[in-house]
Parts: sequence; C-alpha cells; structure tokens
Amino acid sequence: MEPTPLRTFLEIPYDQLEELNLEAKQQRLERVSADKIEEQRRKYLTDEKRIKAVTVCFTDLEGRFHMLDYDKKFLLRYGDNLTFDGSSIRGFSEISESDLKLGIDWGAFYWLPADIFGPGKVIVFGEVRGQDGAPYPAAFRSRLRTFTEELHRNKGLVLHVAPEIEGFLFKGVDAERTYHDAGRFEFISTGGYYHSLPQDPLRQFIDRCAEAQRALGLANEKDHPEVAPSQFELNFGFTEAMIAADQIQLYKLTCRQVARSMGLTACFLPKPVAGVNGNGMHCNMSLSKGGKNLFYDANGPDRLSQFAWDFVERILNNATDICLVLNSSVNAYRRLDPHFEAPNQIKYSAVNRAAMIRIPLANERSARIEFRSVAPDANPYLLFYTLLRTGLEGPPPDPADAEGKRARTRFLPDNIHDAIRLFKTSRMCVDMLGEDVHGKFAELKQRAADRCPKELGTKVKAGEVMFHHEVTNQALWNSF
Repeated sequence: MEPTPLRTFLEIPYDQLEELNLEAKQQRLERVSADKIEEQRRKYLTDEKRIKAVTVCFTDLEGRFHMLDYDKKFLLRYGDNLTFDGSSIRGFSEISESDLKLGIDWGAFYWLPADIFGPGKVIVFGEVRGQDGAPYPAAFRSRLRTFTEELHRNKGLVLHVAPEIEGFLFKGVDAERTYHDAGRFEFISTGGYYHSLPQDPLRQFIDRCAEAQRALGLANEKDHPEVAPSQFELNFGFTEAMIAADQIQLYKLTCRQVARSMGLTACFLPKPVAGVNGNGMHCNMSLSKGGKNLFYDANGPDRLSQFAWDFVERILNNATDICLVLNSSVNAYRRLDPHFEAPNQIKYSAVNRAAMIRIPLANERSARIEFRSVAPDANPYLLFYTLLRTGLEGPPPDPADAEGKRARTRFLPDNIHDAIRLFKTSRMCVDMLGEDVHGKFAELKQRAADRCPKELGTKVKAGEVMFHHEVTNQALWNSF
C-alpha cells in the first residue's frame, strides 16, 4: 500500500487554467460588480482546500513589482486590514509614518501555473492605501483605475492597449546583479530576427513563456526572437488599459521565473548591450465609445479621426515633459540612438520607425497609434495614466507655431539629466501627478542618475545596471 501524500496542493492543467483566467478577465471587461466578484472569490478560497497561500502583489512608484504571501485563512479573516511597511519601498512613505494598507482588487485574480510558481498558490493584485484608507497617491494602479473608471462613467470612453515588450535572455542566474563583477552579459543565442531552432534554449524559453502566458489568460498572438542576439518578444492582444498594465507585470514576472528555472536571466534593461538593438515596449493605443473605435475615420489622413490627431498632437507637443515617465532609467537613454531604429524623433509617421509615434496600417477595428519611445522598465500604470491624460488634456500646440514645429526635426532628450530637468520644470506634470508625487519621482530618478556616469559613452557601465530600479539588489540599495 502506497503512503498517503503529506501535501495535496492545487495543481491545475494549463487548458483549465486558461479557461479560469479568461473567465475572470471577461468579468472585468463586463464590469461585473466588485461585491459580486469578491463574494465569488471568497467562496472559492473557502471551498478549495488545496490552496496554501494567496500572493498579494502591488507596484511601487518606479514600477517594481512587490509580492507578499498570506495564509489563506488569515487573508479571508483579516483581508480588510492588511498593512505593510511603506518606508521600505522607495518613493512611498517616510519612516515616521511608515504603515500603509493593502486593499484587494478581487477582480484581478489569477490562477498560476504550478510548474512555474509552485503548487497551491494564486495571485491577486492589491491596491495601496494610506493610513486613512484612501488610495495612496504614489501608487499609480489606483490612480489609473480611478481615472479610467471616471472616463467610462462620465464620457463612455474606454482605453485599449496592446504592448509589445522586448527582453534579452542571458546566460546565468542573476546576470544583472553580477554585472559589476563580470562586466558583460553573455548571449544564449546569436540566431537573430525570427531565427531560432525549435529546441535551442531561446526557443524553449519562448515556448514555455508563451504556454504560461496563455494559461494566465494573456491571449498571446505572436511569439518570436527579435532583431538582436538572444532577444525575444511575446505579444498579447488588445485589452482595456488596467488589464494590460497588470498583464505587463505578470509578463515580466513569468519571463524572469521561467528563465531562472532554466539557469538563465530574462532582462528588461532598455539597452543592456551596446552595439545591438535595445529593448522597447511599443504601446498600441486607441479609445472607443459604445464599441466604436474613435480613432478611426476612413476619410481621415492615414485613416485616423480628428479626435485621434488631436490626441497625437498633444502628446507630441508635451513629449519632452513626459519623456522621463516613458524612459525612467539611466540606461533607457542608450536606446534612444538613431542607429538602431530608435524612436527619438518627436514626430509621427506611417513608415519611419525612428518617429516617436507610428500610425500603423489598419482598418476600423485595428486603427490605433503606436507609441515607440517607451522603455520596458517604465511603470505601466504611471505610463498609461500619463499618456491618456496628456493625450486628452495636455496643452495643444500653439496654432501659430504648430507648422513650424512639424517642419523642423525635434528630438527627445538623449540623457536622463536633461529628461529630469524638463520633467521638473513641467507645470503640466506637476498638475497631473500632484506636487508631492512629482517631486518624489524626480528625486528617485536624480539619485540613480547621480550614481551613474553623466557621459554614457559606448560601454554599458556597471552603475547604470546596479542602480537600475528593476535590479532588486536590496543590500546594495541599503548602502546609500
């Protein structure tokens, strides 16, 4: 007689995972009431005996992903009073007022692939709140959700986003943290664009990530090696902005977890290797109302409506003000190099991939604008919030100067110091983010900039890797 297993933690086949996660996603899209979803999730957690922990996750001001595991029974009992030390999160509260609260967004609930995240766990997105229970101003997930819900409630507008997130796969575990010793990253593959044999490590990595992301309900569309050696891109479909931002965080988490299980590192630094293409996060965006794409006009220039062109003009007019949000690390400014299809020109184009905004060939359903000047290390919630508010509310170009601006070539900043200066002096950014949060973000970026060479040069320096906000080296951060 075989012994009874000591543990029977939850493990769900991938096809069933996909069904569960797509059903939960559809509830969000249909705006099922929060109370109804919470009731369903609480009942599920109560009835499902094989769950050992619930991971509650949140994103800080810079875009780092944080996770806390709660015992299921504890969460069900005390889930309305979860607290954590906000002073340990850069850009959050001071030590004198350190306690912050975590609310739970029960709609953003995901069943996880057990072979990647371990059996018996589910993950749910949290909402950071202050001591008074109000949404915390420096946590942009709440701010994006509030703004998009108000837009839908007051104007019927819905923002749709499809991001294209590139990354590199490097040899070794924690290759970013050991960069200061090694002085370089090692490619796992040199096949190049679309070239990867079915069983080589890069293809195996892409396949495993794609399978896991489909199981998470991300609705993958296309997965392939990118232009640079050891570079990858996995695309998932259009969805509403809040869901897309959550999916970006899950995408990067899944890629890092799969890579680590293979003894490798998935890296989302914008330009980890000089001399080859960098990593971008092109964001395809459109606004709809009542199911109608408001960016489409069959008779408009490039088949875009006047509403869409007004959106584009406001973004371009304020491009230098918001560049720090789109490219928030020292390393990001290496990518804005015109020799590598870098989108550093403040203009739009249907064909020129060096333009900040591209107008893809599209029909009524797919008409959109593609923001190319976005690095993959940007905080997705802050990013979408900033692009949406700037496109809808930002100061339009002065009609007297608009033609002149279009005629001359204008460029985004080529270093973080200039980007910080332009951000700090932007009245629009202060009004949009709030004076306190605006100051905190600029201060965080200045600290990183001050620890890195002002002249980037042709070699990726250790400082821009070691002090990067997504390279989670707590021992290093605590030393300054």
